[in-house]
This record gives sequence, structure tokens and C-alpha cells, in this order.
Amino acid sequence: MIDHLVYATPHLEATVADLARQGLGTSPGGAHDGLGTRNALADLGGGAYLEVIGPDPDQPEPAQPRPFGIDGLTAPRLVAWAVRVDNLDAAVATARSRGHDPGAARDMARLRGDGLRLAWRLTPMPATVPAVVPFLIAWGDTEHPSLGAARGARLESLTLAHPDPAAVREQLAAVGVTDIAVEPAPAPALHAVLRTPSGPVDLG
Repeated sequence: MIDHLVYATPHLEATVADLARQGLGTSPGGAHDGLGTRNALADLGGGAYLEVIGPDPDQPEPAQPRPFGIDGLTAPRLVAWAVRVDNLDAAVATARSRGHDPGAARDMARLRGDGLRLAWRLTPMPATVPAVVPFLIAWGDTEHPSLGAARGARLESLTLAHPDPAAVREQLAAVGVTDIAVEPAPAPALHAVLRTPSGPVDLG
């Protein structure tokens, strides 16, 4: 199932304010210490959420580039998405047996604004964005971020685009995704439509 969509931005506060003007409220997430990033979250229903992620001005410049190509962004962009699994190691092994290697799992954690520590495991975040093939994530016993995220929005649709849709569908099937549309396009792209009380919000 879809765990979350990643909407990366060069200016987190400005993007959060712009989304609010469109009718999409978010709640503060937390800082990713050492990565130089911070996020804000919106519940999308069905156990999914939107992560708006950008540079954290309260952290020093990280030793490595920020994830999701944030350092090179000039405008907000939907860059990646994640699929939630119960047993990450088993899901990685299954995907590899089906011809797709999601990469080795790693541990991550952050402190929520109220001090609660969230910990999770995930396969590598994409080196090139936008990434139409999802990374995998498992939350274990940690409270899922969607439970504390701003409510009111719903994920209406997620569409993937790629020059080789057939190859992408094979990779999606390897991680258990068979119900997401993949359209032909000159370059990889992600597009989501979120339904809010004020109307639809398009993210691309």
C-alpha cells in the first residue's frame, strides 16, 4: 500500500504556506538530524500521508547532499513515493527474486515536535528524481506519521509517467504494486491529485 508521497521544496515554510492557500493544511513533522532537512505532513486517508520536505535552517549544512535532490530544486516538486511493508527484509528478498533490487535496508529516526521519537527502516531513497519506482518502508512498532498529521485531505489519484512503462510495471509488480497507472512520457514524472474541502490540489 502507498505509505507516503514526497513533495520536496527549496523553501519549506513558503511551500507550506502556499499549500495552505490552496486548501491543504499540514502539521509540523520534525527534523532529520544530520541530513539538513525538516518536514511537514498531511494525512491523505487510508493510512497514507504527504511529506513536504525541505532544508532545515536550524541545522548546519550537511556533509552530504540533502536527499531527494533538494539542493538542486528551484521550485517544489513531487519527487518520490514509498510503499509500506510489514517485513522489509522479506519484501526486499521477494523483489530481488522477481528481478528488481530495491537496495539494502537502513535504519532511520527523528524526533517529532512533541519529543516522541519515530524510528523506521527503509530501502535507499532515490538518487535520481523524480523516481517513479517507490522505495520501501517499514515502521515496526512506531506510531505511523499519518496518525499525527493534519487531516482533511484525501489522495484522489497517483499517476506515474516514464519512457518505458512496461519496465516500470515490472518493477512495480516486483514490490507488490499492481494498481497504479503508468503512462508513456518523454521523461519520468509523478503526478498526484489531492482532494481537500476547498477543492483539488495538483502536485507534480
